[in-house]
Amino acid sequence: MVEIKVSYAGNKKCDLVHPEGALLRTDAPKDIGGEATAFSPTDLVAAGLASCILTTMAMVAERHGVSLAGATATVEKHMNPSPRRLGRVPVVVTLPASVPAEHRERLEKAGHACPVHASLHPDIEAPITYRYV
Repeated sequence: MVEIKVSYAGNKKCDLVHPEGALLRTDAPKDIGGEATAFSPTDLVAAGLASCILTTMAMVAERHGVSLAGATATVEKHMNPSPRRLGRVPVVVTLPASVPAEHRERLEKAGHACPVHASLHPDIEAPITYRYV
């Protein structure tokens, strides 16, 4: 269990404190009256998805002696207008071409099984594309 403290800072912003001391501020998007000076809560969901995919893949890669150094992920956040909610969060994972072919399927399967991806509502489209460069 992790308890994250969240306090309203005013002007549609919140301050988040991780138990280990990391700090994060959120801000509402401009189209709903925020200033968009920080990640919005839905931005954090999208970013959390991409981060979770890479982290889960890295754990599997380490167990098999495969380096994912230089791996990146890009996620797009598409909102549905009514009701306002996440509609689509496609992720592109770019991995080093040096990842051996015999490990790629295992790593991709791990990425698809990350806890955030598994936690998303089924109405949210969350396709993952893997590229090796």
